[in-house]
Amino acid sequence: MAVFNVVEKFVSINGEGQHAGELAVFIRLRGCNLSCSYCDTRWACTDEADAEAMIEDEIISYVRSTGVRRVTLTGGEPLLAEDIRVLLEAFSREKNILVEIETNGSVFIGDFAKIDNPPAFTLDYKLAGSGMEDKMDLSNFKYLLKKDTVKFVCSNVSELDKVCEIVDEFSLSEKCTVLISPVFGRIEPADMVDYLIEHKRNDIRLQLQLHKFIWDPNKRGV
Repeated sequence: MAVFNVVEKFVSINGEGQHAGELAVFIRLRGCNLSCSYCDTRWACTDEADAEAMIEDEIISYVRSTGVRRVTLTGGEPLLAEDIRVLLEAFSREKNILVEIETNGSVFIGDFAKIDNPPAFTLDYKLAGSGMEDKMDLSNFKYLLKKDTVKFVCSNVSELDKVCEIVDEFSLSEKCTVLISPVFGRIEPADMVDYLIEHKRNDIRLQLQLHKFIWDPNKRGV
């Protein structure tokens, strides 16, 4: 039996990623090892954040009760949670639940990728504008599969050059889905589209955070 500090649990749509627009159950766990300049869930990252202590069976029971198949484990950084492997293995035995885990790129995913029926990973690569680029674990790229995603959040158009460099160096678009996303309110998405057109990047997809357009950008629980 393992205990997890859950700061939020709710049903909404996936605001981003391969399954944007689809219903998902969100389980947000407390704590993070990074401090990104544009973080929009900083409140969930501190040890003082209010949280509900839940064991793995309670989390899975909650997910079942929603009738929604997709689950997104997020944070903070969910892979830092003590005994997170226990939760992932419990989910892996659920035949009708599809699990995605959002991870910040600094935590080694290799051990979790070897779980039977592993989750889909949405792996961030933190660019310079985040202030956290030196924390990235590049060894993670070799564990990615077609169901996985690498996401680059861009603070300015010039960072797209680094995106292309990383994508090409590690052949990411051959392994998984590659997404770019603007820091909300800091860079114009149209400029990112222009860059993709100019550089003929057929292998990189622009995404916007749907939930920030549907609801107030600062609203929680959506």
